[in-house]
Amino acid sequence: MSFRWDRLFADLEGQLEAAERADLAAEVADRTRHEIAQTTLLDRFRAALGSEVDLLVDGVGPVAGTLTRVGADFIVVTAGGSPALVRIAALLTVRNLGTASESAVEAVATRIAVRLVARELARDRIAVTAWLRDGTTLTGTIDRVGADYLELAEHSLDEPRRAAVVHGVRTVAIDALAMVRPPSG
Repeated sequence: MSFRWDRLFADLEGQLEAAERADLAAEVADRTRHEIAQTTLLDRFRAALGSEVDLLVDGVGPVAGTLTRVGADFIVVTAGGSPALVRIAALLTVRNLGTASESAVEAVATRIAVRLVARELARDRIAVTAWLRDGTTLTGTIDRVGADYLELAEHSLDEPRRAAVVHGVRTVAIDALAMVRPPSG
């Protein structure tokens, strides 16, 4: 029987190709794990803008709707024309988020934090319902916002903020907030 160089070289080439494919697959898997490890929940939400999501929020319970905005430390979910600002720190679970992610490329949107939104609500004198992480629900108008707190003049949502209808002013730690929702409409 004669020696076949072609067979030997074909076998060696096949072994090298298989080893290169295995190395490439291992490198891709390692890079994928590394990229996923760098991904934040906000990155996942940015990729899911416009999607229907089901949230479980600490102190609130289930919240479902269309994901309409992602900020620095919150998301906005809109259902029935009523937007709800949900603090990421109060978020327990998300269903239907998808697997895609999108890093923060729009620097301005990623700097908008709950404190800034609360200051705008205070400036515009918009009455809100605020859910705290312990399940407490408060209604009223945000009077002022500090570095880590807000002051809420408590009154019924169906009455504009006037001294006569305010039954107390409550200082609320921003970290205690779970969700804030202005009246629908």
